[in-house]
Amino acid sequence: MEQRTKVVLDYLEELIPSPKCELIFNNNYELICAVMLSAQTTDKRVNEISKVLFSKYPDFFTLSLANYNDIYNIIKPLGLANHKASNLIMLAKQICQNYNGTVPDSFEELCKLSGIGRKTANVVLALGFDVPTFPVDTHVNRVAKRLGFAKEDDDILVVEEKLKRKIPKNKWIDSHHRFLLFGRYTCKSLNPICQNCGLKSICKYKNSK
Repeated sequence: MEQRTKVVLDYLEELIPSPKCELIFNNNYELICAVMLSAQTTDKRVNEISKVLFSKYPDFFTLSLANYNDIYNIIKPLGLANHKASNLIMLAKQICQNYNGTVPDSFEELCKLSGIGRKTANVVLALGFDVPTFPVDTHVNRVAKRLGFAKEDDDILVVEEKLKRKIPKNKWIDSHHRFLLFGRYTCKSLNPICQNCGLKSICKYKNSK
């Protein structure tokens, strides 16, 4: 492990000793739905809405039979509700018809599902099946570039590949959570809290000011 990587991981492990996903879920049904709903909104808001959704539709079977307008009205506060409602119902139908109501445990099969992209598939594999992956969302992407793991013009896939090369595989899942939480609460897009950050000496954002 190169020195920069060790410095970053050591600092983030000290700062966030017990990282975990902030979405609330009890099983893989709730997990995949919550991750899909989390696009372009906050985990806190998803948790509020998903509690209502899951109380009315507790599994893929009930969700597959749901009326579009009912789903839309429940998840409307999250934004992108028209796409998310359609995708949720179609996802449930696909899993009931093709996977016996069970979330598949392979990246390729997950990506065949309605509304599931690379990041969501990786999150489901990591949290639902404990498969080493490194999902890259907007926070992870920003932190990776500011701390020199990737270049500013790298796309999401390239960022993911570079993080996987530089960070030991047994640290991928926890490091993903730490990068995400660090980006969400400290290394924010606007007005990052740099003054007390132990990584500011190697931060491209801070040193470009």
